[in-house]
This record gives sequence, C-alpha cells and structure tokens, in this order.
Amino acid sequence: MSLSSAAKYRPFPPVDLPDRQWPSRSLTQAPIWCSVDLRDGNQALAQPMSVEEKLEYFDMLVRIGFKQIEVGFPSASQIEFDFCRRLIEENRIPDDVSIQILCQCRSDLIDRSCAAIVGAKNVVFHLYNSTSPAQRRYVFGLDKPAIVQIATDAIALLKSKVADLTAAGTRLQLEYSPESFTSTELEFALEICEAVTDVWQPTAENRIILNLPATVEYVTPNVHADQIEWMCRNLTRRELTIVSLHTHNDRGTGVAATELALLAGADRVEGTLFGNGERTGNLDIVIVALNLHTHGIDPGLDFSNLREIREVYERTTRMLVPDRQPYGGDLVFTAFSGSHQDAIKKSWDQQKPGAPWDVLYIPIDPADIGRSYKAIIRINSQSGKGGVAYILEHEFGYVLPKAMHREFGAIVNRIADVKGEELSSEELQAAFKSEYLDRTEPLTVIDFRTTEKDRVVTCEADVTIRGVSHTLTAAGNGPINAFVTAIRETGLLQFEFLNYAEHSLGTGARAQAISYIQIQPENGPALYGAGIDASIDLASIKGVTSAINRALAIVAQ
Repeated sequence: MSLSSAAKYRPFPPVDLPDRQWPSRSLTQAPIWCSVDLRDGNQALAQPMSVEEKLEYFDMLVRIGFKQIEVGFPSASQIEFDFCRRLIEENRIPDDVSIQILCQCRSDLIDRSCAAIVGAKNVVFHLYNSTSPAQRRYVFGLDKPAIVQIATDAIALLKSKVADLTAAGTRLQLEYSPESFTSTELEFALEICEAVTDVWQPTAENRIILNLPATVEYVTPNVHADQIEWMCRNLTRRELTIVSLHTHNDRGTGVAATELALLAGADRVEGTLFGNGERTGNLDIVIVALNLHTHGIDPGLDFSNLREIREVYERTTRMLVPDRQPYGGDLVFTAFSGSHQDAIKKSWDQQKPGAPWDVLYIPIDPADIGRSYKAIIRINSQSGKGGVAYILEHEFGYVLPKAMHREFGAIVNRIADVKGEELSSEELQAAFKSEYLDRTEPLTVIDFRTTEKDRVVTCEADVTIRGVSHTLTAAGNGPINAFVTAIRETGLLQFEFLNYAEHSLGTGARAQAISYIQIQPENGPALYGAGIDASIDLASIKGVTSAINRALAIVAQ
C-alpha cells in the first residue's frame, strides 16, 4: 500500500461534547438484547438458512433468553413472509418474546408486513430509511425535508393500521432507524428522530425504540459514544424512548463501540451470535454478554452450553467460529507459552470453591460456558514445565513432584522440537510412559518379597540384569531402603536416594499407586523414576528401578 494513498481519506470530525459524562460511568446492568441473526445475519450468508434451520435457530435463541428476536424482512420475499407466518400460526413464539420485523419506509412494504404479523402477540415493527449525506446525494437525490417526509409518512401509515392490529390482539412497538446514523449529521439525525416521535406519540407504557445504527463503522469507539450521549441528552422525550445500538465491525471495534455507547446512555443492543453479518459482521452479542458476566453483571442470556450453541450456529449458517474468537473459539482458553502455563497451574491450584475467580490468563471460568478444563493448556516446543505437569495431572491423574516438572518438561520440549507441531495429550502420556513407566532394561524386577522382624525389613527380589537372572537379598528400615541396599551390593550403579512421593490413581478396588523416586547417581545428574502398581510397595520398587535404568541409559550414551 502506497503511503500517499492515505491522502484520499478524511479524518472523521469529533463531536463537540466537552462535558461528556460516559468516561466516568460504569456498567451496572445488562441492556435489552435483540438478536438479528435471522435477518441481518441470515441475509449475509452465501447460502441462507432453510425454513427448518431458521426454526431450529429461533428455538435456540429463545432458550438462550432473548426476548426480542428479529425474524426477517417479510415484505422482501415469500420465504421470509412464510417463515413469519409459520412462527405465528404454529404458536412457536412464547408469550414473553417479541418478534421483530424489518421494513423500509414504503407503503406497499408496510401493507405486506402488517399482513405477515396478524395474530402475533408481541411485535416490534422496525421501520428505517437512509439519512446520511452520501445516501441523500448518491442514492435518493433528495434534500433533508424530503428524507424526513419519507419517514413521517411511513410512521403515519403504520399508525393508521395499529388499531386493526391491536384489535386482533397484537401489542405493537415501533422501532425507527435513521440508517447510517453514525455518518449522518447529529443535528439532522435528531431532527428526523424527533419528527418520527411527534407522529407516533409514544407513551410510558409503550415507548418508542430509536435505533441508532453504525451501519458501517467509520469512527473510533469514543466518538461513537459521544454521538450516543449527544442524542440521549437532546431527545425531548428521552423518558419515552429506548435508545438502541446496532454496531457493525468494519474497524474491528464493534464490541468496544457498543460498550462505550452503553456507558453513554443506550438502553438496548442489537447483534448476532459470533458476529455474523455483512462484510466484517455485526456486533457479537456473545462477547458483550460474557464481558458483563466477567464483571459480576448477570447478562440475562444463558451461554452455559456455548459449545452446543456454536454447533447449531456453524451447522445452520455454514460459517465457522474462528479459533481465537473470544469465548467461543477453540483456542481461547489455551496456553502454549511455558510461563503462562506455569502461572495458570499455580493460580488454579489455589482457587478456592466459591471464591472470586482469580485464575491468571483466564478471565472467565470455562465451566461457566460449558467448556472443558482439558483444552486450557496445550503443548508445543514453546511450552513449559507447568503446562506439561498440568495436563498430566488433570487428564491422567499424575501429580508430579515439583522438581520433576523441569526434568520431564525438557524431555517434552525436545520431542516437540523434533515433531515441529503441537503434541496431543495422548502423545504426552505416551512420552511419560516411555521415559519412566516402561523402563525395564537393563534392570527388571520379576518378583519382590519382604519379611519384617524387630522393625527390620528384609527383601528378596528376583531380577534380571542385562538378561541374567539374580535373586537379591538385603535388609533395611523399609522395603525401599532394603531394595536400594541390595542394588548397591550388585555394583550395577552407585547412587544416593534423594526423594520419594506417591499417590493413588483412581478410587475403589481397582485403584493403583504411582511412585516418583529421585536418585543422585555417583557420576551424573539427579533424576527421577516412576512406577505404577496395585501394591504401594511394588509401585515404589518399580520407581527405583525406573530411575536406575534412566541413569544407566545416560551413562551408556
């Protein structure tokens, strides 16, 4: 890209709002949510959803907790009209859920839309027309008064039809959008919203929704917040108005723009699951809702089964949730970095049930959204000892002594370097078994017996050393001490016994014990061995044997 190409763009003018209040506010409650997946999201799909897929998706949105769901543009096509009718005629809409329909400010489309909603209990009727200077100039060729007239004529027509709809049992709420609000002069946006409100005459029981869309995201989030605060301050019937947001993501800041605009006074948010929509997409409601959740604010939407929601989304829209998409992506709770893995493990181990969430690098408990702890730490050549230990403990139950973390972590890094890609948890377990549990040469224990008299334990071990059978006998203050003495007497390896740890694997009659034995060979580094057996004594003896065999392998290199 040529540096000179920037000269053809103009900076967006700031809002004159020197006493802006939103920077010092905090969010304390969730907004009114409206899903536009079935309209704005669906129209952006290369292959729009079938009616059956839309029905499944609608049911999912209801389960999540949306009380306002934009179901389509019934005047745009027969499919959209039929879907709206099917929802109504098959009684699929809960009594506390409003369906929302979109309609341009045209009389024929309003008539068709009214026909589509007959029999519905609760409807948000969403009318819009374009208001920005570019739209006025390039698309309509009309001045400001003519654009206002389009809006007020449409509102008056809809108002004339409300009596028939309400007589049929429908509670209808008006939503009006000055399309491309963020690129419309604020004074003109206010003028047209005031004119629409004058015609509609909202009440405290049935407030008007003024939706102020960032149809295309042109401004930084702080300017968007200024625009919303300016409108909220200057609306003459603010108490009769629900100020609604509809942010797109062209600059990649749709979430930030929405959150700052909520601070600026907005009451309602339109968006889609995972940000589906035209171009770079709509606001991702999942992110904003769960951001509130992580600040202790109940979002009023249930994403506790986010994996199932994602499965329906990907299957019906044929879109994929990116691996790094906040909350929903496969890798968002995954740490490859060694230092991060170590910090996660240490803080997770100290997390107390019922205490405020305080695990490093993970801003939300994965269990809150139905995610598994297994995916949090994954291993590649950049991973560290903490991550390796975490997976062995949480997936396989091996609680390695801290001094053993570094030893096995270095082994895993070498394996990952050679492989050149991520190691699966199964490959990690296989490496642990190969390095420690399956070490049976040159020393192999065939049988092991002990007797005790006067607190002295005598062991008798049938072993093979480099394929030759031996029976070793020695005494000590315990089985391990006796076995270590017997091995030293063979001259196979001279070493000091440093550390011992063991724990059970599993519970019940089939539980096994695993031991971790650290030794210091006479010539060589201190190292660990590990052994598993149903008998605690045999698990310990196998651990000693593992350490000896590992030490002898180093000597042989």
